[in-house]
Amino acid sequence: MPHVVAAGSGFRQYTDGAAEFDVEAVTVRRLIAELDRRFPGFGEHVARRMAIAIDGEIHQDADDAPLDADSEVYLIPRIGGG
Repeated sequence: MPHVVAAGSGFRQYTDGAAEFDVEAVTVRRLIAELDRRFPGFGEHVARRMAIAIDGEIHQDADDAPLDADSEVYLIPRIGGG
């Protein structure tokens, strides 16, 4: 089951302060849906405001990225700029 670590603090309002989760999912899209099911609003927050790194590699369009049972997923606040 993939292990998820969320960085920063903007998400904690959704998770009652929890920052690490084990989530049963085979793609990032399913992972986000499961996080939203557990913590309403968190999935949308992840989709809009966080970058996703899987096993040390940051993905730009991660929705369909596959996850293995031992994947480590890091949710990182996106850096704005222009």
